[in-house]
Amino acid sequence: MVTMMMMMMMMMMMMMKMKMTMRRLDGVFGTDIQGRDCGDEAARWITRFLGGEIGYRLVHFEPHMEPRRSVDQEKLFSQDEKVAYPNVGPVMLLSEASVGDLNGKLQKDVTVERFRPNIVVSDCNAFEEDSWTELLIGDVRLHRVMACGRCSFITVDPETGIISRKEPLETLKGYRQCQPSEAEIYKKSPLFGQFFTVKKTGIIHVGDVVYRIGR
Repeated sequence: MVTMMMMMMMMMMMMMKMKMTMRRLDGVFGTDIQGRDCGDEAARWITRFLGGEIGYRLVHFEPHMEPRRSVDQEKLFSQDEKVAYPNVGPVMLLSEASVGDLNGKLQKDVTVERFRPNIVVSDCNAFEEDSWTELLIGDVRLHRVMACGRCSFITVDPETGIISRKEPLETLKGYRQCQPSEAEIYKKSPLFGQFFTVKKTGIIHVGDVVYRIGR
């Protein structure tokens, strides 16, 4: 069963009438990329919502803009797989059970938001998603490419913005390392969650059943 984590920024674009201008974003995962600035009204709303003294801007990637190639970041992706603002893959999937397993080893629980998945799956065993190759959710078909190697960003508390630079990363390093044969890919990053590509587009709803296709 799926729990979708919706992004407020996408809703804001649908709700507001915005004056848009083109911007180039510097250093999105090491690569410059274009985006359409959605205007001052959206920027003021997001800045008020997030708080703090820094001004925030909302940008939108449009079909005519040049995307980033996933294979330039990770060689396991196909040559034709492209993304805009995500790291390497369009979908990162994680199960509630895997987060629960991790919390059983921590002094203080963390929430699934800490790991920024697009799709959260319930009613499965911990780390069962590691073995899923092809999935069907609603009318969307997904193909697993690789695990998600984690960095210090998961030590940022999403509620407070405070970074500890320790947990839950250190605990994950203790039991979620890759196989020696995969060390060239993942280095010393612990694995938590799986990157998928979209083979058939469609609509996913909260509560959809997840079907595993093939073996």
